[in-house]
Amino acid sequence: MKLICIGRNYTEHINELENEKPSDPVVFLKPDTSILLKKQPFFIPDFSNEVHHEVEVLVKINRVGKHIDKKFAHKYYNDIGLGIDFTARDLQRQLKAKGLPWEKAKAFDGAAVIGKWIPKNELDNINNIGFSLKKNDEIVQIGNSSHMLWKIDELIEYVSKYFTLKIGDVIFTGTPAGVGKVVANDKLIGYIENIEMFSITVK
Repeated sequence: MKLICIGRNYTEHINELENEKPSDPVVFLKPDTSILLKKQPFFIPDFSNEVHHEVEVLVKINRVGKHIDKKFAHKYYNDIGLGIDFTARDLQRQLKAKGLPWEKAKAFDGAAVIGKWIPKNELDNINNIGFSLKKNDEIVQIGNSSHMLWKIDELIEYVSKYFTLKIGDVIFTGTPAGVGKVVANDKLIGYIENIEMFSITVK
């Protein structure tokens, strides 16, 4: 199982981090060891003083595929989820400044929250999914999949050019604006529409 993550897929998030708008999706991977275990808190790693939450719509792959055409991409997933791509922002800035890969800032243990899954046929339109993140009962991120620069089926087409998609792989589709620092005792709750998808505490 692999986690395929998309960066810079929402214009407002690109702007808030003062990044350039990409001409193609920005892709990076997280190992399965980065998945936060169910019912476990997220522990801020000792190598960062600035870990940010990034709430994202997730897609779970249900069949093996390579070079998938966009018009067939819908056949490769049945379930939509919500998660968090935790990012050690201070470490990421250091790595980017040196032109180095981001993995230490993105793929550390516990850096990927995967909530529950919803069958896509229970959602009216996967290209119009409203989602949000609450931190300590305050909404800090609000997004809608209609605002993605590259929609889910386009991402599957693009990613499958480079990586064979396998059953159980998860695609993190990018985060909207509103990312921010987490501190000990924060409580994070993610929603698709009004459905609670995950709830975690920060230690």
